[in-house]
Amino acid sequence: MYMLRSLKYFIAMLLLCAALMALMFLSGTSALTPEETLYVMFHSTRFLGLFIALVVLAALYPRFGFVCREIEGDVELNRTQIVNAFKSAGFSLHSESDGVLRFRADGFLHRLLLLYEDEIAVSQHGERIRLDGIRRGVARVAYRLDSYIRTINRNE
Repeated sequence: MYMLRSLKYFIAMLLLCAALMALMFLSGTSALTPEETLYVMFHSTRFLGLFIALVVLAALYPRFGFVCREIEGDVELNRTQIVNAFKSAGFSLHSESDGVLRFRADGFLHRLLLLYEDEIAVSQHGERIRLDGIRRGVARVAYRLDSYIRTINRNE
């Protein structure tokens, strides 16, 4: 799983670099022609430095790109708030088994931007709700969910 996530991120970074280069050529902001750019990349240390940077970022991505957050609450009692928090962040309930709710991103583009690593698992961990998944999704949902639960608790 770790290697697959690293490989996906590496490919995404290569595509981003290629898209940036293409935009530079199409907009006329590149001082070199595409052929000259490729020659310079493969016959200088620039390409090697870029390649090493991409490999290092891709290797570290699974370490810092996926997190586990906990929020005070109960999965059973706060189920409505959980579903609403995910819905407002662009996720929907995908499956439920053994007390674990699994949410996936809505829409092809949202899933693609998350490199199809869009599953966030929600489970009960003692007195807290545990969110486990990609950092961007977990951070958005955790903030909303904490706010929703605090609002409910304040009104009771």
